Amino acid sequence: MVDQLDSGFPARHIGITDADRAHMLEALGLASLDELADRAVPANIRSSAPPELPAPITEQAALEALQGLAAMNNPMTAMIGLGYYGTVTPPVIRRNVVENPAWYTAYTPYQPEISQGRLEALLNFQTMISDLTGLPTAGASLLDEGTAVAEAILLARRQTKKGSVVVIDGDIFPQSLAVVQTRCRAMGIDIVVAEGSLVEALQTNEAFAVVVQTPGASGRVAPVSELREVADKAHENNALVVAACDLLALTVTEAVAEWGADVAVGSSQRFGVPLFFGGPHAGFISVRKGLERALPGRLVGVSKDADGAAAYRLALQTREQHIRREKATSNICTAQVLLAVCAAMYGVYHGPIGLTGIANTVHENARRLAASAKAAGLDLVHDSFFDTIQVSAPGKAAGIVEQARAQGVHLRLVDDDTVGVSVGEDAREEDLAAVCAAFGTTLGTDTHGDLAGQSRTTEFMTHPVFNTYHSETQMLRYLRTLADRDFALDRGMIPLGSCTMKLNAVAEMEAMTYPGFANLHPFAPPSDAEGYIALISSLEEWLASVTGYARVSIQPNAGSQGEFAGLLAIRAYHKANGDDQRTICLIPASAHGTNAASAHMAGMKVVVVKTATDGTVDMDDLDAKIEKHREELAAIMVTYPSTHGVYEERIVEVCDKIHEAGGQVYIDGANFNALLGLAQPGQFGGDVSHLNLHKTFCIPHGGGGPGVGPVAVGEHLAPYLPNHPLWDEAGPESGVGPVSAAPFGSAGIMSISWTYIAMMGASGLTQATLNAVLAANYIAKRLGEHYPVLYTGANDLVAHECILDLRGITKESGITVDDVAKRLIDYGFHAPTMSFPVSGTLMVEPTESESLAEIDRFCDAMIAIRQEIQQVVAGEWPADDNPLHNAPHTLARVTADEWDHPYSRTLAAYPAGRHIGPIAGSGQDKYWPAVARVEQAYGDRNLICSCPPIEAYAE
Repeated sequence: MVDQLDSGFPARHIGITDADRAHMLEALGLASLDELADRAVPANIRSSAPPELPAPITEQAALEALQGLAAMNNPMTAMIGLGYYGTVTPPVIRRNVVENPAWYTAYTPYQPEISQGRLEALLNFQTMISDLTGLPTAGASLLDEGTAVAEAILLARRQTKKGSVVVIDGDIFPQSLAVVQTRCRAMGIDIVVAEGSLVEALQTNEAFAVVVQTPGASGRVAPVSELREVADKAHENNALVVAACDLLALTVTEAVAEWGADVAVGSSQRFGVPLFFGGPHAGFISVRKGLERALPGRLVGVSKDADGAAAYRLALQTREQHIRREKATSNICTAQVLLAVCAAMYGVYHGPIGLTGIANTVHENARRLAASAKAAGLDLVHDSFFDTIQVSAPGKAAGIVEQARAQGVHLRLVDDDTVGVSVGEDAREEDLAAVCAAFGTTLGTDTHGDLAGQSRTTEFMTHPVFNTYHSETQMLRYLRTLADRDFALDRGMIPLGSCTMKLNAVAEMEAMTYPGFANLHPFAPPSDAEGYIALISSLEEWLASVTGYARVSIQPNAGSQGEFAGLLAIRAYHKANGDDQRTICLIPASAHGTNAASAHMAGMKVVVVKTATDGTVDMDDLDAKIEKHREELAAIMVTYPSTHGVYEERIVEVCDKIHEAGGQVYIDGANFNALLGLAQPGQFGGDVSHLNLHKTFCIPHGGGGPGVGPVAVGEHLAPYLPNHPLWDEAGPESGVGPVSAAPFGSAGIMSISWTYIAMMGASGLTQATLNAVLAANYIAKRLGEHYPVLYTGANDLVAHECILDLRGITKESGITVDDVAKRLIDYGFHAPTMSFPVSGTLMVEPTESESLAEIDRFCDAMIAIRQEIQQVVAGEWPADDNPLHNAPHTLARVTADEWDHPYSRTLAAYPAGRHIGPIAGSGQDKYWPAVARVEQAYGDRNLICSCPPIEAYAE
């Protein structure tokens, strides 16, 4: 029996009390959660026993264990470089962004009216990137630098439609090259690595793009004349130029646009984001004029609201995967919003003068090290550098690295004869002295080396936002102001279907900023990362246990990358068996859009399987598609429970049919919150699944990222998991290559999921699943008589989410899902998922974390909105002047001198009465949206993707 909650953390995580649970079960005509499970979940997929996990521990015990694991790591001062550098996170940003639930529990800003704070922060990020690179349009962040380079290459290929060769700088970061090789191999793109002249490589290869790393992995800074020659030759050949660049270096070196780059990519990590053993970090991309509509990922733009005020929104959303599917510009469906916000605020806090000062100090310290090395009789590989020197020490390199390590500094062993040293913002005099001691000399004041004659000639970050908030008081208030404009889980329920916005407990979040976890370089020696290795090994084992698979890789740093990795494993498996022709991937019409985009990226051809009238996979169409493509069938990708929110009864039959035809079964784990503890995809027919740790396992969404998408596979696919060129233990030697820049992806947030599982145990996880299913069915029951529930499974039950069908209501009243979504803001709620997977519907997922009071408050709001719709139908309010059509109502609107609407100000602002929030209180607790309804089309027609001048707001 699971109707009585385990004491301790499970009772804290699950919002429904024992008494409330009894009430909810009674409303459904059920006696227990066991009966709910028996009636809702098909018997043939149920696990016979709970997953094998350690007994749950308390919050205090979990934190003590994490303190011990963090102490097993030995971060030292990281001077390894390769795109990861020591930085200093200003405490005002660490405490008020990274550790603030107002920022980290927010969702992707698809509802712009309640997302103006994080949208402004992202616009700051875009403006900063655009200014520093000199390219006019920047995206709202990508996953990391390696994948950003790969995305830029794919952008260039789409844009030029020219050939299949890309030329890549031989001085590129090795992890970026490896990620690019993984991507290009799947897409049929040939890579030419130019160990010598890039111009010569462009002369001898018909390339569609060239990638330049500046500064290079060796630290070399090339003169502008050399870079311009490369760009001129590429453009002469109608190829695009991609510059993989360093933001801090760009404060003192020439903007890449000035010498001819078309696209700039890189990482914003060194702008105040901890090393985190490799992630999460916000990659960036910016493009020249004419390429903005080809950008992968998200783009924040400026529009206006219904009152004519400037308002931010996500622009060009037709590029999203659920619309374009396999034709999408990318399979990326998340960004790294929380980390982009951190980097942007680092830029705001320091401003252009502060950033330039940091860059000059870093460069000066590198020059002092160079001079000391020369004084010790050692040669430099390059004399032109920004922060990284390579020192030639024949036969002595390993000894120098080890001696520096003994003094608390991590250096890079390039080869037996060469040492790499990268200076970060955090390097202290004693660290520099320790490096010099390893060289056999002392630190002096002399300097050597330069920037190859480069000098920044273009202004950057001139907007007032980067030149105002430099005191902690000003910064604190700016961050508070932006946070107050947003709606996150710390304000109320976010009932988004498919997105699983559940509690992210503080105990789960606390350890990620421990120095032992936060400050470790991803390429530090394994002996200095034992705590991380132990934590990751445990987490992978636990995830394998709960999914029923043999092996798990946590490297994919987004669900989309987990999909990609899983499909690459399937492709490699078929090739190893001599079945190169197996390239067809069957995907149900209702699937997540990333499925189709990922299949395309993995070199597969998508064939859509129809949906039956009850929302399940059309088995007749499945049979027909299998028969037609039997010899070419590689896989099926099926989300379970289905995207329609039901446990499909015939999932085992679907798996058997695919296996009989020689294919593999990919079970998308996006909805695993309805299976955890009840069923294991690896046992009921799946060969591979990805999981969303930012959904089922409590990593917070962070306003649209970070996400983590581990991939779990059966034993036969384990040889084809991701691996990494700089860390042998990251994956099998026979693996498909890396899908993320860091060996273990976003390792810095793995402690969150580890803590969740450790504190919940097998019983607590099962309880969480059943309470999530209970909450969804309770909502479906309460709202079903007001809004038709589109799909149900056996016994008229749903899984963890339900779809409310508004299409008939819209036809009768003219009120749309958008109107309902915006009116919910007035009631103090974030809207459910709109028009996915079925247009004109709302998909609701309450999760297990919400209390019955909050669930009832949502149901009451939806019922009240239905009554308001009926008043429109009855003609009591005009179709174009009613509380839904005009929603959301801002404070400025309801306090305006004039009010000429046929409903009261009180009804507009307080439709549920003065007690409008999740906590009982007065109307002063109400959430007020920062802007009225935002005009989407206006923003796309008038694309502005950087901070507009202050005068624009006055206008």
